Amino acid sequence: MKTTAKSILVMGVSGSGKSHIGRQLAAALGATFIDGDDHHGPDNIAKMSRGEPLDDHDRASWLATLSDLYRDYRDQGRDLIIGCSALKRGYRDQLRQAAPDLKILYLSGSRRVLLERLESRGGHFFAGSHMLDSQLATLEAPGDDEAIRVDIQQPPRKIVEHFLASLTDT
Repeated sequence: MKTTAKSILVMGVSGSGKSHIGRQLAAALGATFIDGDDHHGPDNIAKMSRGEPLDDHDRASWLATLSDLYRDYRDQGRDLIIGCSALKRGYRDQLRQAAPDLKILYLSGSRRVLLERLESRGGHFFAGSHMLDSQLATLEAPGDDEAIRVDIQQPPRKIVEHFLASLTDT
């Protein structure tokens, strides 16, 4: 019988591949994947669509919703992976309050690679170099004590394999 549900955060700025990698991890682990962007309120989406970066106040209810999801899944004994920017340590700390054993995969990449990815995708409310620059300026990159960091230029399969191996090492 399963005793502890896995709680995993796939984090990074927009364009880092959180959704793609998160879905692959979920498939490998038999877990549920939730894209954090799907839980932004309409005001946040409208703000980002206008090219206005979110601030701590804007993110507060969003992070509370994601925390509730971690708590609910953990209480049900179900594995959950959320893709979320989690730009600041305080944001990650809030998520860890709901999921004390939270494992974090940090998808790291250069501004050039991230911008190329953002410019190649269509139909997303987050667009433009200004928005990316805002996220990069806000980002408090997690250290090795907090997350497994991988370079997004690696093939997705390698990223997933590396992170899965790190789970068995702990």
